[in-house]
Amino acid sequence: MSKVDVAIIMGSDSDLPIMQDCAKFLSQMDISYEISVLSVHRCPDEAIDYAKTLKENKVKVIIAAAGGAAHLPGIFAAIVPVPVIGVPIKSKTLDGLDSLYSIVQMPSGIPVATVAINGAKNAAILAASIIGVSDENIRNKLISFKEEMKSGVIAKNEKLHSLGYESYISQM
Repeated sequence: MSKVDVAIIMGSDSDLPIMQDCAKFLSQMDISYEISVLSVHRCPDEAIDYAKTLKENKVKVIIAAAGGAAHLPGIFAAIVPVPVIGVPIKSKTLDGLDSLYSIVQMPSGIPVATVAINGAKNAAILAASIIGVSDENIRNKLISFKEEMKSGVIAKNEKLHSLGYESYISQM
């Protein structure tokens, strides 16, 4: 593994369509990352070995996505002394509530910051915010990103008031 700022880990390649939003945002912010598929249930030795390399290489933030019995973020939080952000993945059986509860209910001493079900982009924004505490360049990019969001909402509001809601909806 080369030196990266963020490790994105998912329990299954089926999580990749969700997690691509995370990678895209990190790229937009010029934050280096690496994406891996590891399961603490199916290949526990490899997952633990990878966690140890992240610790040695001083990764800054880990984003771990998992569905169902979502132990992946917890094992990385237990091994690597950096912020871990869990992304619960929507499951077929319980719509992701099982994933959410598995990630958010970590035992005392092993915290995992948890975003919304399928909230990959918010995980990336949170990771950028964490890195931005000590990196002014990243902090400034986040400020610009939030200003763009603000401008977009203001423009939509002006358009709504100009057209009226029925015309606005017809143009959506």
